[in-house]
Amino acid sequence: MSSALDDRAAAAPPRPPADHHTRGARFLLLLAVFLCAACGLVYELALTALGSYLIGNSVLQTSVVISVMVFAMGVGSLAAKPLRHRPVVAFAVVEGVLALVGGLSVLMLYAAFAWLQLYMPAMIVVSLVVGLLIGAEIPLLMTLLQRIRTQEASSAVADMFAVDYIGALVGGLCFPLFLLPTFGQLKGALVVGVVNAVAGVIVVVFIFRRRTGRLVKAGLLAGVTVVLAVLGTTYVLADDLEVTARQHMYADPIIHSETTQYQDIVVTRSTAFTGEPDVRLFLNGDLQFSSVDEYRYHESLVHPALSGRHSNVLVMGGGDGLALREVLRHEGVRHVTLVELDPAMTRLARTFEPLRKLNHGSLDDPRTKVVNADAFTWLREARQQYDAVIIDFPDPDSASLAKLYSVEFYDLLRRVLAPDGQVMVQSGSPFFAPKTYWSIAKTIETAGYATTEFQVDVPSFGNWGFVLARPGTGAPPLRLAPDTPKLRYLDGAVLEAATVFPVDRRRTDVRPSTLMDPAVLEYVQDEWRDY
Repeated sequence: MSSALDDRAAAAPPRPPADHHTRGARFLLLLAVFLCAACGLVYELALTALGSYLIGNSVLQTSVVISVMVFAMGVGSLAAKPLRHRPVVAFAVVEGVLALVGGLSVLMLYAAFAWLQLYMPAMIVVSLVVGLLIGAEIPLLMTLLQRIRTQEASSAVADMFAVDYIGALVGGLCFPLFLLPTFGQLKGALVVGVVNAVAGVIVVVFIFRRRTGRLVKAGLLAGVTVVLAVLGTTYVLADDLEVTARQHMYADPIIHSETTQYQDIVVTRSTAFTGEPDVRLFLNGDLQFSSVDEYRYHESLVHPALSGRHSNVLVMGGGDGLALREVLRHEGVRHVTLVELDPAMTRLARTFEPLRKLNHGSLDDPRTKVVNADAFTWLREARQQYDAVIIDFPDPDSASLAKLYSVEFYDLLRRVLAPDGQVMVQSGSPFFAPKTYWSIAKTIETAGYATTEFQVDVPSFGNWGFVLARPGTGAPPLRLAPDTPKLRYLDGAVLEAATVFPVDRRRTDVRPSTLMDPAVLEYVQDEWRDY
């Protein structure tokens, strides 16, 4: 049998060696595959990131975008079958439309969110269209690859998908490491759209120029030119368009805005009813403070936690420096470590005069050490012990924040807390989100702490709650330290009344939150849905 196979192989005509033109054409086509794959993944990541910024609930946003796009890619692959008879023209058209829709996708969704309040339907439609076009690419590219040099289907598929997956890897890394910090979401998508259009030009002009009629080639090049002109014009106007759309979402004039790899930061300023400037900070659209009444929140967050020893203090979150300001007012404080994820936030707190004026330059105080790191990861490596810990994270409305309200997080925290140390946790609103609030309290207790819950009124927030905790079984007393400076809102009488919850907002039967069962995320998404 082996001899028969050898005879047949000898009788078969040898495959002609690939000439330089063929090898060059294959290289350019595989380069187009690489670019298309990179662009496709960037579109996917841009849509998921935008949804997380605007809506929150990153798990839902990611699931919807990926599932809709993967489904649409399958439909697009089937729909591309009739187009294989004219693959050059079809591919160029697909790439032109994909470049236009994908490049403008972030702007279109941002506009749908700002003006129409139709973000989710618009996101599904955009994901569907982009997925259909991405799905149509591979069958057309496979046909074009075979037209350059016929080869076994398995070999062609291996070449195609190897380059496709490498392109996806590069696109996935470029988005957070280069595109987002360099261009931002809106301009980054436009830049990728340009690259996508250029990939179509490579195929038409350089590879199959001899097989494409002049009129067809001229029409395709004209179409690509129009696409590039639209994307380029939008890029030039992008800043103005973004400012207009963003301003529509906020009642007061925006004085600073930026999108970082972690969040969308907006600062507004207006004249309050008191006649004083009202400076407000928003992260991903959620209000963090109003300068008119932020002292109520930050006095309540900080000073009861410093009623015991407070020579060495840890502040987690609070990159605006306002909680840090209150900590530094205590003469007994010798060292403060601030752990904040986003370096853009701490830089803004240091250099942006409206914020610096509010935080009294607390980040530049010689007693302060600023660490830009993920709090969970930082705790796993931390060895120093602290007398008091202030936790000022945003509400746990995403998976990345929910882990900072988990039993595991508070277990790690106990390792850096002095034996008689105290922890204060901002815990959301007992009125608007009672299940969320009491789940945070129960989570802290499950981690081995005794807790004292209390609530205060902050007009810009409404009713707001905190949990004071310490390891062990005896609930920590809610009081102020003897060296507490003069406060504008808090005193002993206010603290005594703050521990009394009305009947309809007292402790309820809720689950503690863990990494594997983030109950607090479920509660916060359900309770804040209508607000």
